[in-house]
Amino acid sequence: MTDDGGGRRSPRKGGRHEDGETDRIMNMVYNSSNFCIVQFSDLGDDARHPAGGFEIMDKGSRREIFLDGRQAEQFRDDIARLISHEPSVDEFDDFLASYTGLMTQPVVLH
Repeated sequence: MTDDGGGRRSPRKGGRHEDGETDRIMNMVYNSSNFCIVQFSDLGDDARHPAGGFEIMDKGSRREIFLDGRQAEQFRDDIARLISHEPSVDEFDDFLASYTGLMTQPVVLH
């Protein structure tokens, strides 16, 4: 957090620091009454997650999955194709429902 000059605190913009560390940036890219998607745009330089990833949360079952690497790339491509057709919220949620069988991690804090 940084002071915006008016005494208010605002989130610090992400990026690379002088010491080479990078911020781990989270961005909520979708939120409906059934699902939430958070994109992690950078998870560091250690090559484990160089492209970041996506966390998909099923609010009804309180389960989630984290996609990284090839899975994240495929998910990003699938989402791009889906939104090119301007889907309704129900159509988008139906697409995300295809991941519910893979969601094994309980949502504890979000």
